[in-house]
Amino acid sequence: MTDNWHKSSYSDGNGGQCVEVAEGPITSVRDTKNREAATLAVPAREWIALLNDLDRL
Repeated sequence: MTDNWHKSSYSDGNGGQCVEVAEGPITSVRDTKNREAATLAVPAREWIALLNDLDRL
């Protein structure tokens, strides 16, 4: 899909619950422990809305 993956800043820093994201017109999210499994893909505007909601928590 893409090679532009980076660890999400919302991931657990202890190596436990981690996800990687590849941001672009479509933002992709995957589990770092099972990169070959399914990937969640959402429009960038929806990803930004989610991050904004998380910042409000």
